[in-house]
Amino acid sequence: MTQDTYIHPSSVIEQGARLGQGVRIGPFCHIGPNVELGDEVELKSHIVVHGRTKIGEKSRLFPFASIGHEPQDLKYHGEASTLTIGAHCLIREGVTMNPGTEQGGLETKVGDHCTFLANSHVAHDCHVGSHVILSNNVMLAGHTRIGDYVIMGGGSAVHQFVRIGSHAFVGGLAGVEHDVIPYGMALGNRAYLAGLNLIGLKRRHFSRDAIHDLRRAYRLLFAAEGTLAERIEDVAQEFASHPQVHEILDFLRDGGDRAIVTPREIKEASA
Repeated sequence: MTQDTYIHPSSVIEQGARLGQGVRIGPFCHIGPNVELGDEVELKSHIVVHGRTKIGEKSRLFPFASIGHEPQDLKYHGEASTLTIGAHCLIREGVTMNPGTEQGGLETKVGDHCTFLANSHVAHDCHVGSHVILSNNVMLAGHTRIGDYVIMGGGSAVHQFVRIGSHAFVGGLAGVEHDVIPYGMALGNRAYLAGLNLIGLKRRHFSRDAIHDLRRAYRLLFAAEGTLAERIEDVAQEFASHPQVHEILDFLRDGGDRAIVTPREIKEASA
């Protein structure tokens, strides 16, 4: 610590906690003995950071956030697991984040430049990418995987073990029980694929040609003809030099514990 560090006298910093330079801790906070706060981390007030938790530089936490307490998993028996939060993250009021469990690799991990709005929840063993936004009251169940630049609308909920690919958008109040492809837009309860996240693509300055190719690939992947495996190979050949399309194809090939969110018309056709 340096003279730039500020700790309000009402806060409790347990012996063993490591604080970077310029850390600011407001009133009525409690920092556990195995916590590490990076340079210029700011805790506004009434915040608890516990467990084997590391928070990256210049992250800001707001009142009543509870970070690093033991997982909400009845199979957890005190094993030494961790929670790692990247740099420049914004964690608003009432946010909860839990460390990992033995069944999930003992680690929950959050990338850089993420935003967690009020009362959002990151459960045990989640891996959240960078530049992710969780709006108010978003709930991530255990073992979920969230790619970079994903935006989750308010009140949406993600089933355990679900993957959401990079640059995807999930609408408010959506219940996501299956995997969402990169660049996809999922809406509704239960969530269906409503096309691509075109607004996000434009905001992040993807070229018109790249967006056009992604739209064509999307239509081919979710056409009625043939099996998904056959359509994947057809799209792979037609878009051999398109990295964004192949990001979607790799996501589909990798598979996971859940099925894939599909467009509503495909669900109706297969019913």
